[in-house]
Amino acid sequence: MSDIVLHVENLHSYYGHIHALKGISVDVKKGEIVTLIGTNGAGKSTTLRTISGVLRPKRGTVTLKGQNITGMRPHEVAALGVSHVPEGRRIFPQLTVMENLDMGAWNVSDKKLIETRKEEVFTLFPRLRERINQLGGTLSGGEQQMLAIGRALMTRPEVLLLDEPSMGLAPVLVELIFDIIQKINKEQGTTILLVEQNALMALEIATRGYVLQTGEIVMNNDAKVLLKDERVRKAYLGEE
Repeated sequence: MSDIVLHVENLHSYYGHIHALKGISVDVKKGEIVTLIGTNGAGKSTTLRTISGVLRPKRGTVTLKGQNITGMRPHEVAALGVSHVPEGRRIFPQLTVMENLDMGAWNVSDKKLIETRKEEVFTLFPRLRERINQLGGTLSGGEQQMLAIGRALMTRPEVLLLDEPSMGLAPVLVELIFDIIQKINKEQGTTILLVEQNALMALEIATRGYVLQTGEIVMNNDAKVLLKDERVRKAYLGEE
């Protein structure tokens, strides 16, 4: 039996007439952290949006544990085990931290299980427990990112799609968020597909990486190999 949880093959996606993804193929194995790196406009976020059903591809397939989920609606994809933390967090600003987490458990009917998962989120993010009755919109950027990830974990997903989790955060919070991502992966066994502008940090915690350029994959390899690759270091890690 294949250990590939998420299989993306020859994906073509468009925004109007703009051909955003030009035949992307990505595999993510159970228990891995796989990262997509590339410049702005390379197609990283579009790949996640297509996998989660926000964007329908014109061609290609997305398969989750052997099941074709191509073109399914976002709530159907989520119910099958894919949680998407979009760029910009997208929490519910008028709901409290607790209510946001309840929204994350929309397809869980067991109340005891919901409480157990909330406790798991609060263990990962103690700051959220301190702000349990605070409105989401009044949280700091870092706290909102914690809440967005916590909400996504309420369904205990098979695959967690993280889009730019460090964006706009202070360096100390970036370190914290990356530590938490590794904890989620190791302690909960969650498979993660990570889009991240901070290519160095992404490759340091990832198992494997794909390099995207104008809607196409131009390189893919073990993360350690990509970290040492001169082309990657010059183009994405800021080396001369």
